Amino acid sequence: MKPVAIFRHKAVEGPAYFATYLQSRQIPYVVIRIDAGDPVPDDAGDYAGLCFMGGPMSANDDLPWIPPVLALIRDAVARDVPVIGHCLGGQLIAKALGAAVTRNPVKEIGWGHVDVINAAQARYWLGDDLRNFLSYHWHGETFAIPAGATCIMSSAWCANQAFVLGKHVAMQCHVEMTVEMIRAWCREWAQEVEALAGRVESVQKPAEMEQGIMEKVQALNAVADRIYERWVTGLMR
Repeated sequence: MKPVAIFRHKAVEGPAYFATYLQSRQIPYVVIRIDAGDPVPDDAGDYAGLCFMGGPMSANDDLPWIPPVLALIRDAVARDVPVIGHCLGGQLIAKALGAAVTRNPVKEIGWGHVDVINAAQARYWLGDDLRNFLSYHWHGETFAIPAGATCIMSSAWCANQAFVLGKHVAMQCHVEMTVEMIRAWCREWAQEVEALAGRVESVQKPAEMEQGIMEKVQALNAVADRIYERWVTGLMR
């Protein structure tokens, strides 16, 4: 089987639970470290699927690797190679498919409920029984829904939390989190969080984010399993 290509844009925002899931299913993968200068492949057909992780940059930034990434996503969609994106990764997919990436009305940082939209596509990806779940968030921008895609998740602070298009899924929320990664983000970005927390309702302090963290991450991993399980059925062999 061809490997899944996982694109990392910052060392602290690695594959996390997504890699754990692939390992548990014995699905091979390679990590393309954009942050370390790895080149962007030019042929999506070399991979079973493409996964894009988060990052602090914007999909609208003038960075040399963004145009080839957008071209690769379009190539994958044209070839029916499944693509999945988390936060920045979801924004890159949206931009590649012609949708706008813009500033969200507020920064959304910490744990927050996500509603599963009552639609057939949402049930296909998440099951008939899931109505909402507690997810992790860390973003200041958001994506519009590309033509032909369907929004399947929403939240009080961000209307478009996820969309699907055929085999492809783009998420604004971070379902890939692990306890270790949340704690690393809190340490690295504590100054940003503390500056906003207390005056922006959608932003939590690090102590709030780490409260009950083990149980919250375990429940989030179970939601991620549903999404990833559906996504891997489309992998190219």
